Amino acid sequence: MTTTVVIGGNFAGMTAALEIKRKGKKDHRVLVIDKSPLFLFIPSLIWVPFGRREVKDISFRKDEILKRKGVEFVQTEALSVDPENNLVRTKKGNFNYDHLVVATGPKVDYDVAPGVKEHAHYIGTPNGAMKTRKALEEFKKNPGPIVIGATQNAGCMGAAYEFLFNIEKWLREQKIRKKVDLYWITPENYLGHFGIDGMPGGETMLKSFMKMFNIHYRTEVGVEEVTENSVKLTSGEELPSVFTMLMPPFFGVDFVTNSPALNPTSNGYLPVGEDYRHKDWANVWAAGIAVQVDLPFKPGKVPFSGPKTGYPSDETGKIVAENIIRVENGKEKLRKKAWGKIPGICVMDAGKKEVIILSDHLFKPRRFAIMIPNVLYDFSKVLFEKYFLWKTRNGYSQLP
Repeated sequence: MTTTVVIGGNFAGMTAALEIKRKGKKDHRVLVIDKSPLFLFIPSLIWVPFGRREVKDISFRKDEILKRKGVEFVQTEALSVDPENNLVRTKKGNFNYDHLVVATGPKVDYDVAPGVKEHAHYIGTPNGAMKTRKALEEFKKNPGPIVIGATQNAGCMGAAYEFLFNIEKWLREQKIRKKVDLYWITPENYLGHFGIDGMPGGETMLKSFMKMFNIHYRTEVGVEEVTENSVKLTSGEELPSVFTMLMPPFFGVDFVTNSPALNPTSNGYLPVGEDYRHKDWANVWAAGIAVQVDLPFKPGKVPFSGPKTGYPSDETGKIVAENIIRVENGKEKLRKKAWGKIPGICVMDAGKKEVIILSDHLFKPRRFAIMIPNVLYDFSKVLFEKYFLWKTRNGYSQLP
């Protein structure tokens, strides 16, 4: 019986585990190791600070779903791997494997600039989203200037844009918008770069949004320091701010950086080919955020990275699962699809409005790319959320 150990169990890890078991059936034992028994639909965290969603609305127990589908689950922290002996070390003992799938989420670099950890909010975790909600309730009592954006080296600009437009809508609902100067800061070369070298019409559309909503913006800036009531930029400008939300950079988790034999990159990701197989270890695979993605473009004056969102994570999980099954069936030809050639499918929420982003490839060159604004309601974003939660709750990993 072939044993595959999957480290991490959200988008990429859960998809990979379920697909390996579905395709491998009784010939394949699959074991997921994760610190949390909960699956979290991370894209909807942007709504939690405003009370549009509770954390319980967008999370559920994944261990029960995995068990129902024949996948074992071990709730513990994976510490390191010894690829020479096919051994994963955890806080609950060691586990041997025939194949290893590294599908870990990110570690957040709060130390990217002084004061980010102490004075800026971050909405990328349930705890961070709830702390932001509490801070906004206090902000209502004494409103002032707000700074929203992403720091140097960040890659998740999309979520910050979504939070920006949602907070603008919230300010109007609270009838305090006129009391607030709202600023957007980003390391992007231009508005709407998104870490994917932009989309046709994207910069023009976002400039019109900024003008329509009276949002001041700064591009090609990093964060020098965050204080209790200001954000100092690398351009030398200092913006007043009594509420700050920033998306810091991501880097690889301790499991990877504590495993030097995996030869991780300097930022803690795994070097893999277009088949997501490790370049040095034939039975080690990576999916989702753990994958090292080389950008086909050069950032401007301030460095930033590309996005690692749910759809590419889900897709790479499926590719890894298919390739492990092919290897076990003695096939030499593996499925290949470079990260940048995965289709770009995203719905950017804009405060009960949305922009649907579609392209045949995430990175250029593309044959097809379009941004479709919907100013009536964000029903596509809601529909995608409901569909993905339904699909995952039922273990239908084979669905798109």
